[in-house]
Amino acid sequence: MPGTLPTYEAVLFDLFSALLDSEPVWNEVAGGAEAGESWRRECSRLAYSAGEYRPFAELVAEVVPPTRAEALLRGLGEDLRPWPEAPEVLARLRERVRIGVVTNCSEDLGQRAADRVGAPFDTIVTAEAAGAYKGRPEPYRLALERLAVEPSRALFVAGSPADIPGALSAGMDVCWHNRRRLPLGDREPPLAEFDSLVLLCTLPGT
Repeated sequence: MPGTLPTYEAVLFDLFSALLDSEPVWNEVAGGAEAGESWRRECSRLAYSAGEYRPFAELVAEVVPPTRAEALLRGLGEDLRPWPEAPEVLARLRERVRIGVVTNCSEDLGQRAADRVGAPFDTIVTAEAAGAYKGRPEPYRLALERLAVEPSRALFVAGSPADIPGALSAGMDVCWHNRRRLPLGDREPPLAEFDSLVLLCTLPGT
């Protein structure tokens, strides 16, 4: 790891993978792990390829049967649990930096899901508020603008490999909370990769 990292002023997070364990909700509504993973993967693909924002519920409706779409959206806003260490790690970070969320969903869902984390955020940026989905740079840039932090003074914590290129394009350092141990593929490697948020507090600059 480089020895000349900046002292960060802000740490921004993906929401539904980096801070929250969304897999159980997808699997429960889908009726099984295989279908849940397929739905989640396809909804993520649609969001990251959408570019400009269109209603998140429309993306879900392209993948999830109408009889289950409402239950899925309700569960994502009301039933998610944070990774066990997340509240404590965020509380420690908040003692020295500002923290925020950048998430690919509607304003209403993003706000409700962020409440499930159990920690106060300095900003919560949704794709709807930014007018574009990650991995375009607009959502990341809106979070930085709201916090009045230069990109070089912010760290982004990705929850999936698809999150890495967009955050890098916005000028931030990026690390990856790879809880599910997914492959990176041919993407540019992040600054660091770990399977527990506890290790985030060991990074220089945080």
